[in-house]
Amino acid sequence: MPKQHQRDQVAEFYRIIAASGGVFVNPALTEPFGLTLIEAAASGLPIVATEDGGPRDIIGNCRNGFLIDPLEPETISDALLKLLQDNKLWQQCVDRGLKGVREFYSWDAHAEHYLSLVRPIAERSEVLERKPIRRRQGLYHDRAIVTDLDQNLTGDEASLLQLMELLRQHRNTTKFAIATGRRFDSALRVMRQFNIPEPDILITSGGSEIYYAPKYSLDINWSKHIDYHWSPHKVKPILANLPGLKLQPKVEQSRFKISYYIDPEIAPDIEEINSLLHKEEQSVHLHMAFGQFLDVLPIRASKGLVLRYVADRWQLPLERVFVAGGSGSDEHMMRGNTLATVVANRHHEELSQLVDVERIYFATKPFAAGILEALEYYDFFDSCQDPNEMKQTHE
Repeated sequence: MPKQHQRDQVAEFYRIIAASGGVFVNPALTEPFGLTLIEAAASGLPIVATEDGGPRDIIGNCRNGFLIDPLEPETISDALLKLLQDNKLWQQCVDRGLKGVREFYSWDAHAEHYLSLVRPIAERSEVLERKPIRRRQGLYHDRAIVTDLDQNLTGDEASLLQLMELLRQHRNTTKFAIATGRRFDSALRVMRQFNIPEPDILITSGGSEIYYAPKYSLDINWSKHIDYHWSPHKVKPILANLPGLKLQPKVEQSRFKISYYIDPEIAPDIEEINSLLHKEEQSVHLHMAFGQFLDVLPIRASKGLVLRYVADRWQLPLERVFVAGGSGSDEHMMRGNTLATVVANRHHEELSQLVDVERIYFATKPFAAGILEALEYYDFFDSCQDPNEMKQTHE
């Protein structure tokens, strides 16, 4: 409101909000800098902003508002209530913001700070010698680790810390990706809960969405690719009356994923459901996880297909990609030429059919400990090879 405005009207909008005792809120998942926060502060507004990115520095310098977690709505409401119910605090934030913008973010202050740094350098008389540049070894990525989130990275905090430290040590040579059936916002919430570092790529909604670090930019090309023959408005009526199937809440649904609760004892098996949809000319991909969740995805979307798409973008051979999983939804991702492991806490027998498949190691330990065990088994950070294949080569 309004739907359209001119550039020179923006300042007036800020002033109207300030005059009515309001607050400026930026609840973005991440904010690289935060120019709108500086504009708001310069207009006499307290601010409430995401804790991820530039707002940390702005609020740290100006002390004119509160940082919030955009994935936790109550942190936003708590911050707003503090400001709107305390006139003295509101005015303090206004005054601090006006002062902070002049001190830290005006052009005069910037120029003064810049000159204070440059003058001592310019006044030096010695000649600076440029040292020859030497290419550092190991600064390219030639392998990758891809793992599910639930029951792989969660469940054993001590082993998770070991795994994350191992990834940190090899960050120059090893890409890190998380592939989960969760929605993007839900995945971020779990990652923050368990202090899981930002992956190079976050694959969500069962392989239907790809987000790239550091800004979690959505891969639009992948979205266009999987949209082929995807008709969710036709799929739902077909499955509406099947016994043992119940749609999950809206918060678990996404553009390219229809999620159900499934009772295997009552519902038809996956092949029957798949056959029913194909008879109705619906091109879809189905997978079940943990014996109770059924996802319907576009025919071109799955963890396995997205893994191959990502590996191609990274220009990595699948033989140098390590995959960890523990439920039926991970099967497609683990088949093929990757080095894979099934953690010991896998759900019942969903992945038991992979026992005799080459390049799939069934770990004896659960959760992240199983991933560590498999990385050692494959000597992943050195030879990066299935030891059984090495034996066959020597024989």
